[in-house]
Amino acid sequence: TSDTVTNTFTVGDIQIELKETTGNNYTMVPGNDISKDPKVTVKKGSEACWLFGKIEGKNNIENFVTYEIADGWTALTGVTGVFYRKVDAAKTEDSTPFSILKSDKVTAKTTVTKEMFKDLTEDTYPKLLFTAYAIQSDNISDATTAWNNLFPSTNP
Repeated sequence: TSDTVTNTFTVGDIQIELKETTGNNYTMVPGNDISKDPKVTVKKGSEACWLFGKIEGKNNIENFVTYEIADGWTALTGVTGVFYRKVDAAKTEDSTPFSILKSDKVTAKTTVTKEMFKDLTEDTYPKLLFTAYAIQSDNISDATTAWNNLFPSTNP
């Protein structure tokens, strides 16, 4: 007779948070940089993961601002506005924030005029929307497979 060996199984977890400290209403001056710092944080205790950031432009935002994606992100082939990075497990480290926009800013185009805003309303002002997603990277070899595992039938 031997001693009993007890095995306990728990589930891995990924905790992410999307925050911005610069607010969400901006005044455009042609050519000016506008502070905009959306950051995705992979929280302490999270498993290694594929991290995705999605940027959606609404109401012809491309006529009003330009921006670049921060270093470390790669565009996901075949999915407009989605960028990814592979993140190591955050077992003992502090939470890890990742900026989405390079230099945490957008730039108002020099062609922006007051006339362009004349007939716009709160519902039709140009907008940028940011969303973050994560899935474990263990046993998922590439970002496309990871994305398709997150959204097996349709991509948001």
